Amino acid sequence: MTTEATEEHVQSFTVGDVEILRIVEWQSLFVPAPDLVPDCGPEVWREHRGVLAPDHWDPGSDRVVSALQTWVVRSAGRTVLVDTGVGNGRERPGFPHFHRRQGDLPGRLARAGVRPEDVDVVVNTHIHADHVGWNTQDVAGEWTPTFPRARYLLPAADDMYFGPTGGHGGGVGEDDRLVYEDSVAPVHRAGQSVLWDGEHRVDEHLTLESAPGHTPGSAVLRVASRGERAVFVGDLLHNPVQVLRPECSSCFCLDPGRAAASRARVLERAADEGELVIPAHFAGSGVVVVRRSGTGGFAVGRWG
Repeated sequence: MTTEATEEHVQSFTVGDVEILRIVEWQSLFVPAPDLVPDCGPEVWREHRGVLAPDHWDPGSDRVVSALQTWVVRSAGRTVLVDTGVGNGRERPGFPHFHRRQGDLPGRLARAGVRPEDVDVVVNTHIHADHVGWNTQDVAGEWTPTFPRARYLLPAADDMYFGPTGGHGGGVGEDDRLVYEDSVAPVHRAGQSVLWDGEHRVDEHLTLESAPGHTPGSAVLRVASRGERAVFVGDLLHNPVQVLRPECSSCFCLDPGRAAASRARVLERAADEGELVIPAHFAGSGVVVVRRSGTGGFAVGRWG
């Protein structure tokens, strides 16, 4: 596996014949550590300070360091995007970090050599505000698919839960309805969506698999080429502390117990098969190799 920096905010590496680009919109201090992972007490963070600080946790402020990023995957002659960030100008009153945010993902993609019309497939690992935002853009007052040629792969269980059939997440938060209406429904209306469940083969190297818990339809995307492997895990891992304590789910997980079970299963395979783990929000290098620890859990083998 080779890794190189091609320009600011972009890094690239290969998994066999698959090229992966990391497009970072921002990387900074985020929420307090106890708020993000409530079941991990302060002693856990202190015990693993050498692993977590400074790239993933700031001990002085006790805040996590997180990234907002999109991944470009060039596989089998096609261009695939994994998650599309927050988008621009969105009404997100429940999420101050995202509310009416103005970013430049299309510009960053263009500087990495990816135009909207170049994208063949968009993978949304789940339907949350910071994973589907740039699915669409405002064109003359209408939310329109940003990537005009792409098929958008959406987990059917999430579409059911967050869509009108499921009462937009049961009506718990207004943001769930807003996210669906501005970032998902327009893709359906344009005829560009593909709903899948269980497992979905994207191409000869890429396979989507259900990993529920964070949301009902949360998914991982597995990459396999010429004996090398990687796995995009979405929000199964928000912070490396969850590699060290996989039983600890984030505050954003709708079903913490089920999320922990999915996380343990994915980490077991990653450790046993040497998969490079690619979470949605890791700062630092953005990727990690995990190994089994002597205590029966998992440890950070190395940063990618």
